[in-house]
Amino acid sequence: MTHAPAMEGLSQDSEPRHGPVKPERPAALKRRRRRENLAGYLFMSPWIAGFLLLTAGPMIASLYYAFTDYNLFDAPKWIGLDNFSEMFGDPRWRHSVQVTLWYVAVGTPLKLIAALGVALLLAQSRRGQAFYRAAFYAPSLIGASVSVAIVWKAIFSDDAIVDRTQKIFGIDVGGWTGDPDMIIYSLVALTVWQFGAPMVIFLAGLKQVPRELYEAAEVDGAGKFRRFWNITLPMISPVLFFNVLLETIHSFQIFSSAYIVGGGAGGNACGPADGSMVYTCYLYVQGFENSRMGLASAMAWLLLVAVALVTAVLFWSQKRWVHYEEGAR
Repeated sequence: MTHAPAMEGLSQDSEPRHGPVKPERPAALKRRRRRENLAGYLFMSPWIAGFLLLTAGPMIASLYYAFTDYNLFDAPKWIGLDNFSEMFGDPRWRHSVQVTLWYVAVGTPLKLIAALGVALLLAQSRRGQAFYRAAFYAPSLIGASVSVAIVWKAIFSDDAIVDRTQKIFGIDVGGWTGDPDMIIYSLVALTVWQFGAPMVIFLAGLKQVPRELYEAAEVDGAGKFRRFWNITLPMISPVLFFNVLLETIHSFQIFSSAYIVGGGAGGNACGPADGSMVYTCYLYVQGFENSRMGLASAMAWLLLVAVALVTAVLFWSQKRWVHYEEGAR
């Protein structure tokens, strides 16, 4: 009751003692927003500068060089579409396209199959699960390094461990890296060995599948294969689509492993008899070994267009086999 006088005159409609809050004037509001935007652009300026100088600028320059005769030493000379016409008529370029498409069509599915198979094993509760996950993921961290490519080349060379193991089983084909027909298989084996990254993504998707679906299917008498085909694959199809898209793009961009395993600089840069002549390796040869930067730029932009078309096809096809939860698309 002693607080009643202090509360007198205060109601829901009462105003503060300092008076009503005046609305901010439009001019002041604009100035405040301008200061906030300026602060935001100031914090973004390092990224903007890096994007313009290291990404957008070189892309625009390479687009211009694609229509020029440029050898890194003389001024670019405009030649129009001559680089593209020469490219399409080059048998080595056509061979690099064939090798790259074969690598993408074989290496990507095998890598995803290995990743999904190991993810299915690791999704089950078992002792040492964290150790196994880390052990299987580790190759993805180091697999793209030059040192691993050098070791891989040594493993698959003549009279090395792979060659000796083959001879135990009566297979005498020699080292893979010295055989024009076998070297591409060593690159496929290397990319399959690096299945750790898609495996982790598959594992996260498998954890989201409701266990009730498996229990209901098991009650109905569905076997393991049927549960996998009718429950697991449809439920993880968005994750599968993501991995297919990501790994396909990565496969088109293969360079370091093909270049190192193939032999490195020199006339044998892309493998014996161009056995590991993937697209980016031939692009490197034209640009930096032959100093034909204009032709290399044309090849790079054609690769960008090809990857964009493949990506568009994958997004178009997802309507037929990717199942999203209602409202999640």
